[in-house]
Amino acid sequence: MKTIRPLSIFALIMFVLFAACEEDTFIETIGICPLVIATNPDNNDTNVPLSQVITVTFNEEMNPATITETSFTIESGAAISGTVTYSGLTATFTPSAPLQVGTTHTGRIKTTVKDLNGNALQQEYVWVFSTGATVSPMVISTSPEDDETDVVLNKIIIATFSQPMDALSINETSFILMDGSTAITGVITYNDVTATFTPTVNLEANTLYTVTITTDATNDTAIPLENDYVWSFTTGNLISPMVMSTDPEDDDIDIALDKTITAIFSQPMDVNSIDETTFTLQEGTNFVTGTISYNALTASFVPSDDLLPGTLYKATITTGATNAAGIPLANVYEWEFTTIETPFNPTIDLGSVERFGIISGVAVSNNAGPSEIHDLDIGIYPGARSSITGFFDVDGGPGLIFNGDFYAANDADPVPAMLLQAKDDLTVAYLAAEGATSPAPTTVAGDLGGQTLPPGIYKSNSTLMIQNGNLTLDGQGDPNAEWIFQIASDFTTVGGSPYPSPAGGNVILIGGAQAKNIIWQVGSSAVIGDYTSFKGNVLALTSVTMNAYSQAEGRMLCSNGAVTLTSTNFIYRP
Repeated sequence: MKTIRPLSIFALIMFVLFAACEEDTFIETIGICPLVIATNPDNNDTNVPLSQVITVTFNEEMNPATITETSFTIESGAAISGTVTYSGLTATFTPSAPLQVGTTHTGRIKTTVKDLNGNALQQEYVWVFSTGATVSPMVISTSPEDDETDVVLNKIIIATFSQPMDALSINETSFILMDGSTAITGVITYNDVTATFTPTVNLEANTLYTVTITTDATNDTAIPLENDYVWSFTTGNLISPMVMSTDPEDDDIDIALDKTITAIFSQPMDVNSIDETTFTLQEGTNFVTGTISYNALTASFVPSDDLLPGTLYKATITTGATNAAGIPLANVYEWEFTTIETPFNPTIDLGSVERFGIISGVAVSNNAGPSEIHDLDIGIYPGARSSITGFFDVDGGPGLIFNGDFYAANDADPVPAMLLQAKDDLTVAYLAAEGATSPAPTTVAGDLGGQTLPPGIYKSNSTLMIQNGNLTLDGQGDPNAEWIFQIASDFTTVGGSPYPSPAGGNVILIGGAQAKNIIWQVGSSAVIGDYTSFKGNVLALTSVTMNAYSQAEGRMLCSNGAVTLTSTNFIYRP
């Protein structure tokens, strides 16, 4: 199960520093984003004098008209009355009466404050301090907010604390959702400083709900909230889209450095809302650049460069992502994963041809049906662009390419040089695969269907087939396991109908095997049979044909001849 976490204030601030200043419908790019850079008392200060005057310092001069008793507040259970003034870079809150003895107070600067150019504070700034010897935990934000209306019916209720809490104290007795006098059942989770309540069933439409975090909730040193925290919201009648699954999943480890990050939604989304502001990837506070796309319920993030080894990454889908009707996600959705510790250097290095899902010498054709190429390019060299046919972006055909582009030898510089290098790298990889001798090759012949093969080199001195059953490749628990198939002549998989073909011809991966680590070196032509599911990189000397409705997780790379998609074929980046 995925855990939904709110964006940290710091991470969001760092993001807007690079993405320009914007808040809700207000967009302004003049100057820099205003930030709170210091407070007095500081966050988590104790033994603060009862006569304390509270100050906040900004990174730039602010608009005094926006610094008011409503935008700069101090609370201790309830709001404290006081006078707010502003001078230089500093806002000052002078309480009307001494602060309460032995009490934790919450300071809050709201996003209505703006600088002189109209740039708003991007995220509410919240800090806590105490007039006693300890700082009690406080609820500093909630989603929905207090008195919010038109809340979606599949809303997950979130409370964010000022301190790390004892996870065992965040339970059904301390986190309560009520419809009048009726308690609502749900699943309660806690992570970092965030508690979430996921109702067992959707909420009722147009209904007032009350949420309570009780003093049974304690921090990790057993200090409870000073008072119950209570807020209310009212539902509307809409169901929001949700993230149903991700790849990698939350807390996955040993993720490949060239991984494409994907999220699948519960509803069709507005493609224009899936972009670099709503789908982000972070390494610590650093935002990773990449290409973002959306198709068929799935959003994809392809990093511009390989990820770092042994590194924790966090992906985020924000509530700026909306469905086709304009309804946003109910909650920010975040998940984390860790890349593999040591980068794997494959025996066969594809070099610059790795970017291509299809490359050929003379022609690339999609003969019929809406074939799709995902996260890979299509190239032809020395053939011309006119020899790429059947694709929407080149001649209006039904074939589609996602997160990729078309390249031909007669394109403008520097494309020809790039293609020549890719073809040279393909030749080097082909010869390396053909000549590989370690570990010692195992001789195979005829039909591999129905067999299970461990990692290794498999050599055929003539043609090779996968026909009577599926071929299973067992990685035996090693994600870096490799297979090299050395095929002197033609290679054919034979399938049938419907997909997946009961007649066989599929390549099945188990035991951690990965398609990117499979090389099919073909001395003549390769044919991927009807309806079959294929895995691995085909390096063919003469030609490659994908028959009707076959799909591949891998690459179809041809040195001399043509690559032909017969009808409705799919190629995915391995």
